[in-house]
Amino acid sequence: MNHSSERIYLYPVWIRIWHMTNALLCLVLIITGLSIQFSNPGTVVKFNAAVTLHNIAGILLTLSYTGFFLGNLFTPNGAYYVIPVKGFFIRLTKQFLYYTIGIFKKEHAPFPINEESKFNPLQQVTYVVLMYGFVPFVILSGWGLLYPEITVNSFFGFSGLDLTDLLHIGSGFAISIIMCVHIYFCTIGKTPTSNFKSMINGYHESH
Repeated sequence: MNHSSERIYLYPVWIRIWHMTNALLCLVLIITGLSIQFSNPGTVVKFNAAVTLHNIAGILLTLSYTGFFLGNLFTPNGAYYVIPVKGFFIRLTKQFLYYTIGIFKKEHAPFPINEESKFNPLQQVTYVVLMYGFVPFVILSGWGLLYPEITVNSFFGFSGLDLTDLLHIGSGFAISIIMCVHIYFCTIGKTPTSNFKSMINGYHESH
């Protein structure tokens, strides 16, 4: 049975600009962060250059995230990040079963994308944790490492700077993993490239 294609305008210009900027900055931060963390003559970016680029990208990410936060606060886009409590675990289970079993059996998505619901339940939880958890952690800890004098000297007997560094690295690795998974799931659309095209023209294609 053939299903007609439907185009839904879901991504306004500011979201697309932010998304592409954020993706580029995250890529720079990941590459330079790994170069700093595993510094040796064979790294992709030399240590001094990596530190400089990492700091610049971190400052720009702070500005980018501030724009995202304000955009969600003052535009309808923020509603997509509000998780309904009723039926929460049931929705998560349905989506998990679809991703692990249903998608390979060519079943229809249990939560199709529309104007009222841009994310499926698993996406919504992941993006809330990412954008309101890990990203603020990595930004705040990054500023703490850039200006060590603002961090606490000790925390329950541990070095405040060491804990800040651990928090920064841990958050960075979590964001890196989520980004890789995000790119993979972006290939699951009407076509393997349709979700990527939506970040150019603003339209989500479903069928």
